[in-house]
Amino acid sequence: MRLTRVKVIRSGTSGGLLDGLDVRIARPTNANEHLEPLCLLGPNGSGKSQFLQLLAEIFQAAWHAHSPGEERSSANEEAEFELEYTVKPLVSAQPVNVRLSRRSKGRRIGPIILETEAADGWKTIAPSKLAFARHLPSLIIGYTSGDNETLSLPFLFSRSNYASAVAEAARYDTPSPSDNRMLLIDYGTNLEVLFANLVLNSAKARQGILDHARLSDIASCRCVVRLAHPAAPKAPTRISQRTGRKGIQLTDELESILDRLKRSATCWNEDAKTETYTFDFFVNDATRDAFGHFFDTALDLYRALHKFALLNDLAIPRVARQRMEKAVKERRFAARLPEPQQEDLVFGFEEVRFHTKTKARESVVDYASLSDGEHQQASVLGLFSMIRNHNALFVLDEPESHFNPEWRIKFAKRLLDLPGARGEQEVLLTSHAPFVPADLPREQILIFSRNGDKVTVSSPGIETYGANFDRILEFCFAIQPPIAQMARDEINELLKSNDIEELERALPRLGASVEKSFVADHLRQLRKGQTR
Repeated sequence: MRLTRVKVIRSGTSGGLLDGLDVRIARPTNANEHLEPLCLLGPNGSGKSQFLQLLAEIFQAAWHAHSPGEERSSANEEAEFELEYTVKPLVSAQPVNVRLSRRSKGRRIGPIILETEAADGWKTIAPSKLAFARHLPSLIIGYTSGDNETLSLPFLFSRSNYASAVAEAARYDTPSPSDNRMLLIDYGTNLEVLFANLVLNSAKARQGILDHARLSDIASCRCVVRLAHPAAPKAPTRISQRTGRKGIQLTDELESILDRLKRSATCWNEDAKTETYTFDFFVNDATRDAFGHFFDTALDLYRALHKFALLNDLAIPRVARQRMEKAVKERRFAARLPEPQQEDLVFGFEEVRFHTKTKARESVVDYASLSDGEHQQASVLGLFSMIRNHNALFVLDEPESHFNPEWRIKFAKRLLDLPGARGEQEVLLTSHAPFVPADLPREQILIFSRNGDKVTVSSPGIETYGANFDRILEFCFAIQPPIAQMARDEINELLKSNDIEELERALPRLGASVEKSFVADHLRQLRKGQTR
């Protein structure tokens, strides 16, 4: 899938910041076939995260219109828009031009309309048709490196709805709910991504994920499932008598996942009184064979673990969940849902350890000892190693924010060089640094600017691919000269000074830069004036 136009008539969020925005996107003809990332640049508050949020909400609404059993509600029912993109309905199919839109009809918001371009014009596909789904992103994956409520909102809304659906299905003994199409990867889900990859991905993919952290492999891991939770919805007596569970009731699907974890574990223990299951995994070839028998792929294992993790929402007080649902409907977001304590989680990882590549005496390190940057890079690379679905849409908010400069320089290459075949995917990411855009052509760079209460989007005035960072800072971030503000202010004062002694004292303190040469030249001119 490839976005070609995003026209926002009314965003229904962010105080109308994106209203009236019309972004046209052209891709270079020689770009990477499967991944052509779009990089969104701009200062804080320029609308980048809101743009990603709106895209996620639009496709969430489209999936809700097609399959309410997968996306059970829509976080934004007020947005009016017109998207244009190309998509291959099947991997081997030719690209099709698609138009997805929603407009008001009088005082009401109209339905979502999906059209495909044919030789004799645009043809509408009804939401009830299977073809409707084939012209949407197969998955919408969000990533945030911090507490970005803007991007997280539609994903948290989807997660909360899924948790409620599971609880209802288990309480009333109805079929398990379908998987949702929205996946949020953040600090709380890092370990699910990492564990699934390091157990079931290829050796080459595992090496690509861990190499940067000087780790060779995962050594061991413990995960815990707690079902006798005080916040668990009470099930009818006939259900609890049939299942024998006093706390959270599990659907047949979750019972099956629990059984497969038992069969894959090196050892496991059940505390019948608290309905707590503790699974220990000593990871070796036999462990991987066991997981490979019960789970098809790393993504299959991740989604299984994530379904238990989604039940952590049940540990959040009902009042807090209702507050969030009300805030979503009213488009007011003052605070995020509270995070349960580790001991209150329905599902969580503990004691994750890795083999190191060093020859030091301590050859095993704990996950908690890794840096934020090591956590982040393993999570992002693991995300792309795991999700290879055709037509997946990734919206990533600052995926390299914790990287050191060397890792930022290598980020785009590492992403594109990940081993294994993948379908055609669309990737949008935000950044506040010149490193990623220096590895992408200018057609894949969108510069966001804010003028009052409106946002504009433009293209760079230079070719960004291969450009040095100073040029990108100048043309994409309007930073000229590319030096820090305190030093810049002092240099400006020195250039105004006629005090030779002051200039002589200051010059050795300045690092090498074009601006320092201006100060040196100014000093030479003053010395010449003295000799005349």
